[in-house]
Amino acid sequence: MTAVALALHILGAVIWVGGMFAIYVCLRPALGTLDAPQRLRLMRVTFQKFFPWVWVAILLLLASGYWMLFAVFGGFAGAGLHIHLMQMIGWLMIALFVWLFHGPWLALKRAVESEDWPGAGARLSRIRQIIAVNLPLGLLVVVIGASGRYWG
Repeated sequence: MTAVALALHILGAVIWVGGMFAIYVCLRPALGTLDAPQRLRLMRVTFQKFFPWVWVAILLLLASGYWMLFAVFGGFAGAGLHIHLMQMIGWLMIALFVWLFHGPWLALKRAVESEDWPGAGARLSRIRQIIAVNLPLGLLVVVIGASGRYWG
C-alpha cells in the first residue's frame, strides 16, 4: 500500500508542478507571437483544461501524503524535517492556487467572455505572478521530497 501511496503522491506532484513548468516556461513565452485576443483565449482554454487536473493532483497529494504520514511515519512526531517542510510548503501552494482559481482565474474567464482585453490581460498578469511564486515552491518541494530522506 505504501508503494501505491508514494506513486500517487509523485504522480500528483508531476501533474501539478510539471504543468506549471510547461505553461510558464514553454507556453507563455511562445504566446508572444499571438495578438492579445488570441493569446488570452488560448490561455483561458489552457487553464480550463489544466485546473481540473490541479484539483485532482491536490487531492492525490493530500490523501497519499497524510496516509503515508500516519501509516508509514506514525504521525507528525515520527516524520523527518523534510516531511514537515513538504507539508508546510504544500499548504502554501494550495492556498495560492485556491486564491488564483477563485480570484484572477474566474475574473479572466469573465473578461475573455466579454472581450474585455485590457481586463483579461491584467488578470492573466496576476495569474502569471502567482505561478511565478508557486512554480519555484513546487520545484523546491520536489527536491525536498527526492532528497530529504538522505539528509544527515
